Amino acid sequence: MLKNKALSAAAAEPIGAWDLSYAYYDPPESLAWDISTAVYVQNFSVASQATFPSDIFFKPDGTKMYVLDDTGNDVNEYNLTTAWNVTTASFVQTFSVATKETSPEGLAFKPDGTKMYVIGRDFDNVHEYDLSTAWSVSSAVFNQSFSVASQETAPTGLRFKPDGTKMYVIGSTGDDVNEYDLSTAWDISTASYLQNFSVSSQFSLPFALDFKTDGTKMYVMGANTAFISEYALSTPWDISSAVHSINKSITGNTVRGVFFKPDGAAFYYVDSDLDAVYQYSIGGFSVAAQETSPQAISFKPDGTKMYVAGTSGDDVNEYSLSTAWDTSTATYVRVFDTGTVTTAPKGIFFKPDGTKLYTIGDNTDAVAQWSLSTPWDVSTTTYDSVLFSVSAQELNPQDLFFSPNGTKMYVCGISGVDVNEYTLGTAWDVSTASYIQNFSVSGQVTSPQGLSFSSDGTKMFVVTLGVNTVFEYSLGTAWDVSTASYSGNSFNVASQETDPRGMFFKSDGTQMFIIGDAKTRVYSYTLGVQP
Repeated sequence: MLKNKALSAAAAEPIGAWDLSYAYYDPPESLAWDISTAVYVQNFSVASQATFPSDIFFKPDGTKMYVLDDTGNDVNEYNLTTAWNVTTASFVQTFSVATKETSPEGLAFKPDGTKMYVIGRDFDNVHEYDLSTAWSVSSAVFNQSFSVASQETAPTGLRFKPDGTKMYVIGSTGDDVNEYDLSTAWDISTASYLQNFSVSSQFSLPFALDFKTDGTKMYVMGANTAFISEYALSTPWDISSAVHSINKSITGNTVRGVFFKPDGAAFYYVDSDLDAVYQYSIGGFSVAAQETSPQAISFKPDGTKMYVAGTSGDDVNEYSLSTAWDTSTATYVRVFDTGTVTTAPKGIFFKPDGTKLYTIGDNTDAVAQWSLSTPWDVSTTTYDSVLFSVSAQELNPQDLFFSPNGTKMYVCGISGVDVNEYTLGTAWDVSTASYIQNFSVSGQVTSPQGLSFSSDGTKMFVVTLGVNTVFEYSLGTAWDVSTASYSGNSFNVASQETDPRGMFFKSDGTQMFIIGDAKTRVYSYTLGVQP
């Protein structure tokens, strides 16, 4: 996605750097909208409101979700306390469409929330409603209808071009997508049929339709087919230019509606048998070919190298990035086995010049020190015969971090639910480390997994299991954890990773990376003013 480079007036630092209140998921442009990278994240039951959900739609900011129900013949509205995270949804109200349609299948809204559209199989009509209060379905009033019966007698899905000048209807009679032009935007009475595109090679019962926001991709799902299909449109919004490109397997096979997040970072669909909304994340870089249980992640300071450690291989995997900090450009290079000293590595840290590597694991409750004869080349790593025990403070260590000058070391773990601070008599030599103090994070965290600090030591970040959240702490005195206090800022990563283990920040605080055991993928987040 686009990165906002605006600078604050007070300092040459991007607005929102190191501030989780500005964080948002921001996959590399080349991975967004690419369903080959999609992974199932979570689901949310709508059974209390919809026993045969048939379509789904979201407000553009992700704070509202709408589920159409074929049994109740109504539109159900939900609020999401965390945008785009369906598990935070709560039911608000419902609106009946039964007077116009007794088998509603497709749902769409105008981007400003002042119009709602419903299509169904019983009357083969698109019904247009005006909402006097934007996005509030209780304020909906019927306006007019438009018949699509000449093209489709069993319409199952409905979508519009973002400017309202085109309408698309998918159906199970023709097994195709029908395209209409609207001479007056969002006024269906001005619609005229243009052309169709068959999806019968992939689906015998297509039930769901959506588009990339620029019209260069189309997505279709269907009943009795446990996959989603992607089509590339060489001419945006012109379905005659569509070519099937890929199928991606999904959970379940009774799909009735699909919706893509506007930035292409996620998609959602409803299952009419399980009465649930399913959420998939898009855009993560998979490390599964090298490590199936990743625990830690690190980068070279210039962003051209990435390192992933894990417990399935007991090793550190090295990747090269052809574009700095863009994980979509990463290629696997080589591996280094840490198992001779640190089996099941949970945390890794590199000295800023790449000549030292530090690993920690809960098998030995100790920090191991290694030297790299060629900086940043893990194949040149040798053990320094230095192993510093942290068992007196932590019996289940998960991650470690050093101050930039190498005179401070920090360890977080599960047994103490805290961050332990150590001082090093000789910089970067852990054999000279001595314990100073600790800071409890138990007020926010139940199972600390990843630890990081801002470059100046005035911010500390901890990622935890359970709530799958990164928490931000402010330090009154830089690098002194006794002065830490919870800032009130946090960021939930559950929409991408439900078992976060490792965390890394770019040195200017504008990017955060999360890796976890559930999805085995690297996810990238931007900290700054959203475009």
